[in-house]
Amino acid sequence: MIKVTLVRPEGCHHCKEVKNTLEGMRDEFPDISIEEIDMVTPEGRELVQKYQMLSSPGILINDEFFAFGGATEEQFRKKFNEING
Repeated sequence: MIKVTLVRPEGCHHCKEVKNTLEGMRDEFPDISIEEIDMVTPEGRELVQKYQMLSSPGILINDEFFAFGGATEEQFRKKFNEING
């Protein structure tokens, strides 16, 4: 399973685009699990501080920091292929 966590504020348009990109990749990577955490919650604030996320969304893959500010489908595909070996 590939767990993707998006740490984002409520109403973030860019964050929705990233989620749509991930949803569109489900045919190729059916084991993607997407979790969203609002960055103003205690858990969200902790993650923002821990990984020094400077823009939204902050992205964790399998509970490890991947990027902040978004990522492209190509970047996700490369990482997912690495995970799947």
